Amino acid sequence: MTGTPPRPAAEDPRAARTRARLRAALLAECAERPLAELGVAALVRRAGVGRATFYVHYDDLEALAVDACADVVRDAVDALHAWRGRPDPVHAPPALRDFFAGLVPHKELYRELLAPGGGGPLGRVLHRDLRARSLAERELAGAADAPLVASAVAATFAGVLADWLHGLLDAAPGEVADQVWQLLVALHMSR
Repeated sequence: MTGTPPRPAAEDPRAARTRARLRAALLAECAERPLAELGVAALVRRAGVGRATFYVHYDDLEALAVDACADVVRDAVDALHAWRGRPDPVHAPPALRDFFAGLVPHKELYRELLAPGGGGPLGRVLHRDLRARSLAERELAGAADAPLVASAVAATFAGVLADWLHGLLDAAPGEVADQVWQLLVALHMSR
């Protein structure tokens, strides 16, 4: 599995700026062509850094792409947990609806990194982070079967998200947000 190297607690500001430039260049390039057609040479030209600098920070383009899309994972996890009290079992929280709507501009890139069913490099990160957050919240609440439900929530959300991005589910962003929300509420209520 490719991935980004672990970042030190206090990252060098120059390294952070370089990574930000590389991420921005990747998103701009992927707005013009698929990730599979992108080369390191074009990317570093757009970012204004040397090829060697790219490899100091990332193993390959996929590692950069996953890092560039990591905010999507954080946004997804936050959107799913953006409610307090008793959840509306039918309508997704506004943060979740906004999350799905916000995916549209870079849908092609996310589709390349998130395989149908929720696999792929971005799917692995999404599943890991969502499972960890769900597990922590269920354990904090003293909910039954926390590991089982956390795994089911992570797999369900990653799978539905990926299938929607790949066109296997025909729904507008708000509709798919409500649909996946209903599934997740049912999973939480089942145990």
